[in-house]
Parts: sequence; structure tokens; C-alpha cells
Amino acid sequence: MRASPFAAVSQDLGACRLEPLVPVVAEAAAARLSQMDPWLRLGYHAAALARYLTAESAALTRWAITRDGAVSGVVAVRFPWLRGPYLELLAVLPEAQRDGLGAAVLGWLQEEAAREGNLWVMVSAFNAGARRFYARHGFAEIGRVPDLVRPGQDEVLMRWVPARGVTSGAD
Repeated sequence: MRASPFAAVSQDLGACRLEPLVPVVAEAAAARLSQMDPWLRLGYHAAALARYLTAESAALTRWAITRDGAVSGVVAVRFPWLRGPYLELLAVLPEAQRDGLGAAVLGWLQEEAAREGNLWVMVSAFNAGARRFYARHGFAEIGRVPDLVRPGQDEVLMRWVPARGVTSGAD
């Protein structure tokens, strides 16, 4: 397996920084996320989110999104996944939303993913704000996946492909 382009090191993104996610920050973030949609509506509890954010995984890299030294969100990227990375989680806390942090993180991820061919994300169908956010950043809806996370709830798979095109590897 090739080394991940998403090393768990700090990244200065201008509007914010990415810092490796440490357990105490992951647990605090999990408590906040469990009180926000879509996690609240989907029934995720803080303990389950904390387990996800702290579990050992060679294929999953997680960061705290910080601004002025304060945690403003979290991001988790799985690589490799279907000819590119999969953005498993991008969460900006309410007090930091609409300040360009999500766009800064996503822009950096797209730069890194451009070498890989695709960048994937899955959003809850009811999460219209997230769907608009990703569409504004060039993601196309690929299809719905019913009952993936919770019965009666659809998820929407979205894909971003670099503008320069992707080679099949057979060239």
C-alpha cells in the first residue's frame, strides 16, 4: 500500500490549522457533535463518536480544526478508498460556521486528492446545507444509499474529480 498523502501532521490552511486529533480533544468534540445535526438526528451518542474519533486505524487520519488556538471542528479522511480518499467526517462547530473554515479544509483536501483521482463524501439526504456546500465545491451526487446509517434515512454519495481529468491507469 502506498503512503497516504494525508499525513497526521499539522497543516496551516490560512483560515485555520489542522492539528493531529488527540483523545481529550476527540472526546470533547464528540460531546459537541452528538448535540448537532446530522449526528443528533441520526442518534449518535457522544461515547460512540468518541470511540470513532480515537480508534486505531492505519487507513484513517483525523485532525482537530483549530483557529486562534481553539478547537473549531474535526475532520477524518480514509485513504485509500475507491481510487481516492473518502472524507468520512467534516464538522465545523456552530460558533465557527460560515467563517470559511470548512471551505479551507475542503480546498486542502481537494489539492491532496487531485493526485489520487477522486474525493468522496457521503451526506445524509436530509442535510441540505451539507449537500449545497459540497455541490458549491464541485461535488456531484452519484446516488442514494437507503438505510445505510439508520433505517428510513438515506445517505447521498458524492464525488469530486479534479478538473484536469483522471487517467485510468491503463495509459
